[in-house]
Amino acid sequence: MCPMEQDQVIAFLADPATHHAVAAVKRLDTHGAHVFLVGNNAYKIKRAVRYPYMDFSTLERREKACRSEIAINRGNAPDIYLAAVPITRDEAGLHLEGSGEIVEWAVHMRRFDEELTFDKLARRGQVNDEIVDQLARTVSDAHKKAGQKSGFAPALREIIVETTEELEHAQEAIFPGRATLLGQHMLQAYDKYHCLLEKREREGKVRRCHGDLHLRNIVLHGGRPMLFDAIEFDEKLASIDILYDLAFLVMDLCQMGLQAQACRLLNHYLWLSDDEAGEIEGLALLPLFLALRAAIRAKVLISQAALDANQNDQQIREYVLAAAGFLSPAAPRLIAVGGLSGTGKTRLAYALAQGIGAAPGALHLRSDIERKKLFNISAAARLQPSAYDPAISKQVYQHLMVLGRTGLAAGRSVILDATFRDDQDRQGAVHLAADANVPFSGMWLQAPPEVRVTRVQARVGDASDATPEVAARQSSSATCPPGWTPLDAGGTPDATREIALDLLRHSLKL
Repeated sequence: MCPMEQDQVIAFLADPATHHAVAAVKRLDTHGAHVFLVGNNAYKIKRAVRYPYMDFSTLERREKACRSEIAINRGNAPDIYLAAVPITRDEAGLHLEGSGEIVEWAVHMRRFDEELTFDKLARRGQVNDEIVDQLARTVSDAHKKAGQKSGFAPALREIIVETTEELEHAQEAIFPGRATLLGQHMLQAYDKYHCLLEKREREGKVRRCHGDLHLRNIVLHGGRPMLFDAIEFDEKLASIDILYDLAFLVMDLCQMGLQAQACRLLNHYLWLSDDEAGEIEGLALLPLFLALRAAIRAKVLISQAALDANQNDQQIREYVLAAAGFLSPAAPRLIAVGGLSGTGKTRLAYALAQGIGAAPGALHLRSDIERKKLFNISAAARLQPSAYDPAISKQVYQHLMVLGRTGLAAGRSVILDATFRDDQDRQGAVHLAADANVPFSGMWLQAPPEVRVTRVQARVGDASDATPEVAARQSSSATCPPGWTPLDAGGTPDATREIALDLLRHSLKL
């Protein structure tokens, strides 16, 4: 069935009478599919198109893709994906699941609220911290249960070359010369980190992932993020490094101006990892992964425009420029945020991270999280007092330094978030920066006892085990350690953030 013949099926599915419906059928189009929404149902047919990376040009290929889509997506979205159904023709015309000649195949889905896809939530400013944390867990859980695969390193190079070639066809009219240069820089990054790619594959980091994990393919369903519309047409495109899968989502958030959410998502994903050190090491690949994801988005927009004659040159140009920017990250630096309980260390670290270093922001390493992981319990679970014995605390800080060293070596800026009450721990942070040859800023947060106690009382579900009694017992006479800068954290979080940023602008010349 050619595109012209497929128009008959499109008209059939767009007709309310086909679905015994009174209301109009809502139609959505992408570069690879037509989706028809009516009542509680959704039907998706594959466009009869062929691209270098996707071929739906025959009925057999479209049937296979529809069946694969059901099988692949049921794991993440069992409530949505129902069946692959035929569209048939007889003397009376076209029918859904009829007994005549099969002329097309459709994915039958249970309709969800399309206003709750994450791209629309993001545009309305509704992707808050709680939703970001849930999203990080949803993606992490999907990656943990995904089967291991192989062959990603050579496939990645093919994707870079193919994407560059497709962009080069359009570059003279939209972004003169940039596609060729972008391709060269991506291949240079690939060659530099080829051994790391292969190492991660040996460690089981290449899995059967979603493959197309952008905001439009995630929906808030039943109050929780749900992934849908995973790649079904090419196993090679979905058999990828888990950080490459995550990179599409991170890039998408950054391009929507939501870098704070992108940074939080990445850090929470890392905290949830069973191999945090390994994933932090893998962050050396993130600039390449982000750049390629942005370039692919530009490529898809060009493909869509060729079908719908609705090309947005400015948007395509922005993705190409973003790709180039991801490959030129800011130099790494180390920031340590210390102080007594309730001074607002973690809140400040969150606020600073989004604007520090390579996109989407600094690596946030929190002692409270690492202590909980040491005992293999959730962040919100409470530890026994013995978990805070000096020997355990020493182990936690040593691990924090190891992770920090790994992050700096991967080219990431790092924020260490801990009380740092022990001079040896503070010196460890200073020496870490010196060993890595990166700038260091130590911030010692200070706030009145009554402010600290009130803040600790207000915590809900936080990783810190400090109680109001613990905060009250801590000596308010604790002075700023040598080499660190005192920071008045007794005001609002925004005020504290501005003081800290001003400090960084002067000390780090941000």
